[in-house]
Amino acid sequence: MLGIRPQDRGYRGPRSAPGFISDRRNSLPVRLTQTRPVAGDATLDRVDPLGDVLNLSRVHGALLGNLYAAAPWGLDFPGNGGAMVHAVTCGTAWLRVDHAAPVRLTPGDVFLLPSGTGYRLSSTPNGRCEPFDKRLQAQMTPERGLTIGGDGPRTVFLCAGYDYDLDIAQPLLSLLPRVMHVPADPARPGRVAPIVEMLAAELSAPGLGSGTAVARLLDLLLIEAIRHWARHGPDEGGPSWLAALRDPAIASALALLHARPADPWTLEDLAGEVHMSRATLARRFTEAVGEPPLAYLTRWRMHLAAARLKNTSDTIETIAREVGYSSEHAFNRAFSRHRGHPPGRYRQLARTA
Repeated sequence: MLGIRPQDRGYRGPRSAPGFISDRRNSLPVRLTQTRPVAGDATLDRVDPLGDVLNLSRVHGALLGNLYAAAPWGLDFPGNGGAMVHAVTCGTAWLRVDHAAPVRLTPGDVFLLPSGTGYRLSSTPNGRCEPFDKRLQAQMTPERGLTIGGDGPRTVFLCAGYDYDLDIAQPLLSLLPRVMHVPADPARPGRVAPIVEMLAAELSAPGLGSGTAVARLLDLLLIEAIRHWARHGPDEGGPSWLAALRDPAIASALALLHARPADPWTLEDLAGEVHMSRATLARRFTEAVGEPPLAYLTRWRMHLAAARLKNTSDTIETIAREVGYSSEHAFNRAFSRHRGHPPGRYRQLARTA
């Protein structure tokens, strides 16, 4: 599968990791919260950009199953362009990505690979790994999982992936690190551990509605992993709107743009809403997000328009008006510049795919 390429502007259909079972009826809510953004509010849970991008990207949890591994064991997972997540529910293991130092995983640890980076899992830091090829993929099902290895200490992983619209998801996933490790913290348990426990319980003792329950829990697991990184991840990754949510004023500005994208925003209006001068907002927003506020707004409007073109039969004039353009001609020019095709052609390509 192809990885996420920030330079892509044309339509790309939904992507999923091979062998995964996805419930496409399951989708993330339009809003993770119903609270209207308030200027100066630093609480991430009240800021909607993350929920907007996840919803617009049509992200769906896709369960692979449990991996039961008894030492000695090792698996080499090739990069496939699909987001993958693993949660350790029993035992320990070592994670290796490229030439980075091995990372020890313990029960309760979760790691997410947003863009499908290749990686290796093994019972020792430098253990030999066999390819996770089509033969092993075929053996691994949500009902029975996959058993490998020898007769040593056992490790159990929950393995899953995410189906998404690559074209729309790119703004989120391309700005995340290649590997997001959320370690278990018994002293300060967060929200990830209970989700992992519930997933493990559903897999070990399926009941009525288990398929839907697992899909919803996988959605929550993805959200919490990203939230954890947004709050606690390293700062050396460069500017992005996700890292910018740590700045209360910029988070408020982003929330306002997402809540009211069709408003005729000016820099002066936005600065007044967040109680900053125009110069200060422009400088801090650009430093944190990587582009000026109104450039970000235009980009977000184009993502909204692309989703509407793909998933509705609304006229181009209607879509243009609802993303803030009074002139269909101006909207056509802006959309072509950002997406590489005029709206009508983009819609045609999406429907053909």
